[in-house]
Amino acid sequence: MEIKELISKEKIEKRIEELAEQISRDYEGKNVEFIVVLKGAAIFAVELAMKLKPNVRFDFIEISSYSGTESTGVLKVNKDLKADIEGKDVLIVEDIIDTGRTLSYLKEYLLSKNPNSLKICTLVSKPSRRIVDVPIDYNGFEIEDKFLVGHGFDIDEDYRNMPYIGYIE
Repeated sequence: MEIKELISKEKIEKRIEELAEQISRDYEGKNVEFIVVLKGAAIFAVELAMKLKPNVRFDFIEISSYSGTESTGVLKVNKDLKADIEGKDVLIVEDIIDTGRTLSYLKEYLLSKNPNSLKICTLVSKPSRRIVDVPIDYNGFEIEDKFLVGHGFDIDEDYRNMPYIGYIE
């Protein structure tokens, strides 16, 4: 298996800084409730939160639909939220929006908990793979259809800790 660099560490850092500036303006004077989609978005969420001006609270949810490099199409909640988000300003932090199924499901699930607001932030979007349209409020990068590893992305839990985003040839 050969891994090729797609997005450098420097480009990721610069884009996260830009996203943080935009989110800080949009949430000025408010607390932000990060709902971090585990495990892939953890690295991105921490880096983003460290650059934000508003106070950030973290909660985590784990939803899976992948086995190896392929989506199974079946969504499963492996870890649910601990905090009540009713009346709060919620930002879903995701590593990637691919088909849109997972985020569509998660968005509806979280809206049923009556947050004050709900927005979506993703590090990467693959619009060519979209099956379900999901509006993205904050998008790091749009890429073509490649299987990603590094910077939180994995293949069967490996390669998450690479500082850049690569793809498998």
